[in-house]
Amino acid sequence: MPIYLAVLALQIYCIVDVIRRGRNSIWIMALIFLPVASAVAYFIVEILPGLQHNRHLRAAKQKVADKIDPERELRAARQALEIADTMANRIRVADALTALGRHPEALPLYQRGAGPRPDLRTGEKLARSLFLNDRPQEALSVLDGLPKVTSQSDQDRVALLRARSFEELGRNDEALQLYTDVMERLPGDEARCRCAGLLLKLGRKAEARRVLEDVEHRMKYLDRYTRVSEAPMYDWAMRELTSLRT
Repeated sequence: MPIYLAVLALQIYCIVDVIRRGRNSIWIMALIFLPVASAVAYFIVEILPGLQHNRHLRAAKQKVADKIDPERELRAARQALEIADTMANRIRVADALTALGRHPEALPLYQRGAGPRPDLRTGEKLARSLFLNDRPQEALSVLDGLPKVTSQSDQDRVALLRARSFEELGRNDEALQLYTDVMERLPGDEARCRCAGLLLKLGRKAEARRVLEDVEHRMKYLDRYTRVSEAPMYDWAMRELTSLRT
């Protein structure tokens, strides 16, 4: 009986998928008369190719691969650097080290890869690495020297890093102003959560609660992948909000 129910559920799922996606109706006849074989064929022919283009699935597969072999990209990047000692390959190795949390090893590579006048992307990576190595003042100096950009998303991303550096240096008013400015435009809730954390640090609990309630509201519309990948941040936000409410 359990096997029969499983086959029936698979059969219904595939037939509904055929109708919903407007696929060839011949699949319906095949699924009715040969449910198991047709369901396997339907999955291989119709569903599997679409999954290859699903960004959430690709990200999940990458995450699993990174857990199984976390240094896979680092080895590939180092091999590329051995073949060609270029700025791009140095940055690639530095990126891989940063992803592993090995920030002291990454910084010299960013410094050598950036050169005297780094472009926006490379300079931003160098500034972030300086910040992650507890050198926020130097990070600000790099940010100040970056080429002027017109893209709002680029400006906001740099502003968030600048705000974090200000906060690390105790320049809280400047940090708070930047957090408040960019949190309405940047995707995700990192800026909101950092703003709330700074407000809590400053004892401004009512304001922090309003920001965290906004985060709580926005969480209702998150896709599953984002909710899982950003779980530590959202768990922190909900713990703090619960504490403020009690």
